[in-house]
Amino acid sequence: MRILIIGGKGTIGKPVAEHFQNENEVIVAGRSSGDINIDIADADSIEKGLKALKKVDAIICIAGEAKWADFNDLTEDDYYIGLRSKLMGQVNLVRIGKDYLTEGGSITLSTGILADDPVAKTTSAAMVNGAIHSFVKAVALEIEKGIRVNAVSLGMVEDAYDKYKAYFPGHNPVPMKKAVNAFVRSVNGKGNGEIIRVYEY
Repeated sequence: MRILIIGGKGTIGKPVAEHFQNENEVIVAGRSSGDINIDIADADSIEKGLKALKKVDAIICIAGEAKWADFNDLTEDDYYIGLRSKLMGQVNLVRIGKDYLTEGGSITLSTGILADDPVAKTTSAAMVNGAIHSFVKAVALEIEKGIRVNAVSLGMVEDAYDKYKAYFPGHNPVPMKKAVNAFVRSVNGKGNGEIIRVYEY
């Protein structure tokens, strides 16, 4: 398969890309690094990047920003960071990306445990993640040409434990192999409209 991985240089994206590279042609995209540049917060950037690739069999997005801060400190503009980037960025990736997928291809989006089990300072991020879950379930009912759309929702992964453990007291980190396998399930499986949750309680 020919697979585009947006965010394939990040903490989760890198091991995902390394896994798929064993048996597939992988193109890694990022805002400022990778094989091509794609900024998901910019619909024109998505279109330009995909047009350069012409056709792919799968798109994986492991990118998107949202503001983390106390609820009382969040401004309207702070909410728009997540709405423009992680939410509409991934919505636009499906909206535009479907035209560059081979028939029966797939798009895998990324969310996280905050949609189901938010912690302090994540009002904006939790809201965005929950919205993506609803979008995935709805768009799967209408998308054509056999294209599948799923979301991978991870808990805090092992490789990010030291950075985020203060935000997730008592949470057990998700082993990276489990995280990678969630993306394998989405790409290589037959599921459509699925929220693939990998949480360690």
